[in-house]
Amino acid sequence: MDYRSSVFYKDGGVSVTRLDGTLNFDVSKIFDCGQTFRFDRIEGSPHAAEWGGVVRGRYISVGQDGDTVYLYNVGEEEFEGFFRRYFDLDREYRRIDEDLLSRSDTPELRDAVEKGRGIRILRQEPWETLCSFIISQNNNIPRIKSLVSALSREAGEPAVCDGMTARGASEREYSFPVPAAVCRLGEERLREMKTGFRAGYIHGAAEAQLPGAGPSLADVAACGNTADASAVLQKLRGVGPKVAACVLLFGFGRLDSFPVDVWIKKVIGKYFPGGFDAGTLGPYAGVAQQYLFFRERWLVG
Repeated sequence: MDYRSSVFYKDGGVSVTRLDGTLNFDVSKIFDCGQTFRFDRIEGSPHAAEWGGVVRGRYISVGQDGDTVYLYNVGEEEFEGFFRRYFDLDREYRRIDEDLLSRSDTPELRDAVEKGRGIRILRQEPWETLCSFIISQNNNIPRIKSLVSALSREAGEPAVCDGMTARGASEREYSFPVPAAVCRLGEERLREMKTGFRAGYIHGAAEAQLPGAGPSLADVAACGNTADASAVLQKLRGVGPKVAACVLLFGFGRLDSFPVDVWIKKVIGKYFPGGFDAGTLGPYAGVAQQYLFFRERWLVG
């Protein structure tokens, strides 16, 4: 477990979970490494860093000062029932780093592990992850965030955010819409929302989640290994190897999944000219991917 203790209390009527002695947790790295599109930095926060966004129909913010983490709008029930798993806090990332470094002596990987330490793989809802990464194709992060927010406002339900306006919430925040709600929008409305060529892919993926349709995310979850799960996902129109790998890593917690986007292609070309096999990084290849992505995008460029 990557925190020493938890304390639950109220701050102006808002439920707070405080985690003390937190290890391998950097809120800015977690929310700015391309794995989720619902969080934004809260400017003027009293904490050294704070990010806010909607998760599972609830607006939360995450503040951090050193090894103390504050989860706002998260009470004991929500933390124990969902958010402890969401932040993967029962896993010791020190052991992941040790495993990765035991498998490769590449200087760039060693530096990426050091520089990326604090990133944790969020355990996100699979449908939202699938839809978000379909939207991500040939898109930049600000536009992806804008489209995900627009889709949520158009078809999602109001999120629980009482008392959170002081922590970055707008007057109305929305949950990510369920597949049936996206189906009701129709492909034409999705296109009007500026999703472009992705409109048909989004609508088709939503239809596949309806009872009796498919391939569904339940079919993906039932797969015994990551390769089979990827093959099922790629039966959906518009889902290729990269989107499938992102969904498996961020939506299903398959930490051996290694997405190859433009940044990782750049990493492979620069540092592994003789060839690269993600399988050599073992069961935590996806964590290595996030470390390498963070190092190349934010520190090397």
